Amino acid sequence: MMTPHEMAMTAVEALESKNGADIKVIHIAEITSLAEYFVICTGTSTTQLKTMSEEVEKKLEEKGEKVHHIEGYRGGSWVLLDFGCLIVHLFLKDQREFYDLERLWKDGTDVTPVK
Repeated sequence: MMTPHEMAMTAVEALESKNGADIKVIHIAEITSLAEYFVICTGTSTTQLKTMSEEVEKKLEEKGEKVHHIEGYRGGSWVLLDFGCLIVHLFLKDQREFYDLERLWKDGTDVTPVK
């Protein structure tokens, strides 16, 4: 079993490998019981969102972590992957700006790796 932090960093690596943009990692365990981490990422097309989603799922499954639930996959402009302690949000730019999760979860701690 991976720690939630390791899961989040694995998701980041998977997203980076598929050219995900503006990746943010927010530690939310102190403010909600929904999850411990959110990973938020922007894609440039519905095809890229699908590819990034599949890569995150694949990389975490390779390490023994199964996705519990996927939402938005068919709609195309956003995808949510729920791994329990980790929730990965993938958006097209307009949808990310509309939902503005960084603002909604501003009380969380930004733990995005510095590149």
